[in-house]
Formats: sequence, structure tokens, C-alpha cells
Amino acid sequence: MTNPNENQPDIKQSDITQPDTKPKDPRLTTIDADSGETVTEAELIEAEAMTEDEDGEMPDFDPSNLDPNMFAGVQEMMDKLQKADELERENNDLKGRLARLAADFESFRRRTADDATDARNRGTAEAAEALMPVYDDVSRALEMGGADPAKLIPGMQNVQQKVLTIFEKLGLQATGKEGDTFDPQWHEALQVVPGEQDDTVVQVFQTGFRMGERLVRPARVVVSKKN
Repeated sequence: MTNPNENQPDIKQSDITQPDTKPKDPRLTTIDADSGETVTEAELIEAEAMTEDEDGEMPDFDPSNLDPNMFAGVQEMMDKLQKADELERENNDLKGRLARLAADFESFRRRTADDATDARNRGTAEAAEALMPVYDDVSRALEMGGADPAKLIPGMQNVQQKVLTIFEKLGLQATGKEGDTFDPQWHEALQVVPGEQDDTVVQVFQTGFRMGERLVRPARVVVSKKN
């Protein structure tokens, strides 16, 4: 009978690979795959053990374990932040509107000032143009009065009447005539003298002018007063 082990090669005990049961030398070094740094075997083993401990101690997240008061506080804070963003946008919008309104008002103010200046200049030019013929009449009266002084008075009276006519066209009315009742709204009493009637204009030192209900210049007069 043939022995089944006769054709098998002899296997030595030393040829069988034994698991590495020897403790690692803590002085040996290796390369850390994560950091790429050189570490000792002991440091590597300690780091792996700490990682396993941390993974084992990490509890699973459970929303039901959250404190309701804390969750409500977080939600309130998020609402306030959102409200703050909305208020900031509204504030920026109002600032923009205010800036545009200020620019429009400044433009309106400039236009109004320019229009007022133009109107005043036109009024001055129109008044000066209306008075130019008076200047011409005064010049002619002075020329005639130089040759014959007796002719000066009629010429100046004509000039005076022409000026009053021009004032009437401009809307001015003369105030303060002898015999008028004294009115402090239009008259300024320079002197009070005895007379037959109270508050009667007996003499005019300077004619006044009014434009509607607006006093341009008061008339300076002498007023009578009964004894």
C-alpha cells in the first residue's frame, strides 16, 4: 500500500509564515499618511487609539434632545436678523429718496431765484424805459430855462405831469393832497398846526405813493388841529 505522504515535499517549520506577534519598537519611525510627517510607531498607535475612542464616544444626533427654549431663542434671533436686513434695505431706499428730493428742491430753488432775478430785471428795464422821455423833457426844459428863466416853470410842470402819468401806468397812485383827511396808513405827519378842522392835511411837503393796498412811500404832510 502506497503511503500518501511519500510524494509530498518536506515542509520545514521555518518555512511557515508566522504572524508578527512581536511588540513594535516605539523607536521605529514611519510616514503619517494624513500629515506626511515622520512619526514614531508609538505615536501612530496612540493617535489611532484616540481616534477610535472619539468615534466611539460620538453620540448620534437626535433633534428631540434639543432644549425647546434654546431652539425658540435661536429662531427668534434668526427672525430678528431677517427683520434687521429688511429695515436696512428700507433705510437705504429712504436715503435714496431723500437724496433725490433734496436735489429736486435745490434745482427748484435755483430756478425760482433765477426767475425772480429775471422778473426784477425786466421790471427795472421797463421802468427805466418809461422814464427816458421824462429825462429828455427835463433836458429840454433846462435848455429853454437857460435862455428864458420864465419858461422853466411851465416846462417843469409838464415834466411833473408826465411822470405822474407814467407812475399811473405802472400801478402807482399819488397820496397826500391838501384838504385830504389825515390817514396814518398813507400819511406821515411832520407837524400839527391849529386849524378850523381836526386831522386835515393843510400842506404837503412830499407826495406819497401807493400800489393798491401796499404803501410804497408815505406822504409827508402838515395836519391841522382845532383848538
